[in-house]
Amino acid sequence: MSSPSFNTVSLIRKKREKNPLTEDEIHYLIQSYTEGDIPDYQMSAFLMASFLNGLNTEEAAALTDSMLHSGIVVDLSETPGTKVDKHSTGGVGDKLSLILAPIVASCGVPVPMISGRGLGHTGGTLDKLESIPGFSVDMDLDRYKEIINKHNLVLAGQTEEIAPADKLLYALRDVTATVESIPLIAGSIMSKKLAEGIDALVLDVKFGSGAFMKTREEATELAKTLVGIGEQFGKRTIAYLTNMEQPLGNAVGNWLEVKESIDCLHGNGPKDVMEITHLLAGTMIYLGKKADSVEEGIEKSKNSVEDESAFQKWVDIVEEQGGDISVIKDPEKYEPAEFQEEVTSDKEGFITEMDAFAMGMVSVEIGAGRREKEDNVDPKAGFILHKKIGERIEAGETFATIYTNKEETIHAAKAGMVDAISVEKKAPKPLNLITHRVDKNGVHDFRA
Repeated sequence: MSSPSFNTVSLIRKKREKNPLTEDEIHYLIQSYTEGDIPDYQMSAFLMASFLNGLNTEEAAALTDSMLHSGIVVDLSETPGTKVDKHSTGGVGDKLSLILAPIVASCGVPVPMISGRGLGHTGGTLDKLESIPGFSVDMDLDRYKEIINKHNLVLAGQTEEIAPADKLLYALRDVTATVESIPLIAGSIMSKKLAEGIDALVLDVKFGSGAFMKTREEATELAKTLVGIGEQFGKRTIAYLTNMEQPLGNAVGNWLEVKESIDCLHGNGPKDVMEITHLLAGTMIYLGKKADSVEEGIEKSKNSVEDESAFQKWVDIVEEQGGDISVIKDPEKYEPAEFQEEVTSDKEGFITEMDAFAMGMVSVEIGAGRREKEDNVDPKAGFILHKKIGERIEAGETFATIYTNKEETIHAAKAGMVDAISVEKKAPKPLNLITHRVDKNGVHDFRA
């Protein structure tokens, strides 16, 4: 069905004057731009007007709907069960999808997961998956459905058919300084997630130095917008606000994070990773109607790790998608990066701060991330943290090990890691890892 026709300049002026656009007006703008009838310069003007003046809940939902229906919406009605996915707004060392997806699938909840690549200081799930030799994230829709029907889980990349308007708009936002708009971010995230064929969604909205949202207030606003859009589309949506003032877990870098995820699935993962993983997985199991409460879902999540059913699900999906399961079963078979350098503290005391953003940028420089979308990543590059905030460290003691194949980056990388930590005589207050839950009833303090 074609949208009514409007005067594009009038719509830009309307938004410039802080007046809300109707659903039909937004549909017209997005559809016309996707079809090439509106030039970049006019869409840029609309994006800047939206960035400066905001979009209300109805406008954000209309934007999401327009981007969602610019391509295919996957129909998983033939897949039994309540389909649930999780989305993270991104951070440093965030490998949670690799752990919770097999956990939730092993508990009987179908998880159709379409993920993205890393850009800037944050890592992408697809890059981590592709560090496994042979693992393929590229597939057509029939294969996507086949895998989820067989395993209750599929780990795929975004295809050309899913939300093409989002891809076009994101590229334009990237070069017009309009990326950091909460309604535009929310529309981008939700159009892709809703296209997967989900019935419910759990969101991990991060704040702090290593996150896109630097303050808890910004993260709260984004979480409320995301939940509002999800609920408007009839999808049960729950978000948690989580702290990204330091990297999550100990490993940063694609294969290093896969290896840490394997440890987690064997029950040997870092405490912070497992705490958030079990909360998000437990919420997914609850929304997937395999538990009567989030608390029961958390217990089921923990049991699936203890009885190794989650790890077996991980092995099965790696094998199904062409990956080498020998390195999953024995990660020591994976050949490490050529250079491994220890980073030592120049002070003694307690680590009081870690600049997760700066550490994420170090990982980019040594080969683990990309500055531009076209850049290649080195699956072996990254670093392991041996100390975190609150821990005591001696002068000359190792707090990180860098892994890289780019010898020329080592000196600057070591200096960057040292500069990224603060060491003081007095121990800091413990970090509050999960601060709030956001659902259709509002924002609630989180109590573990």
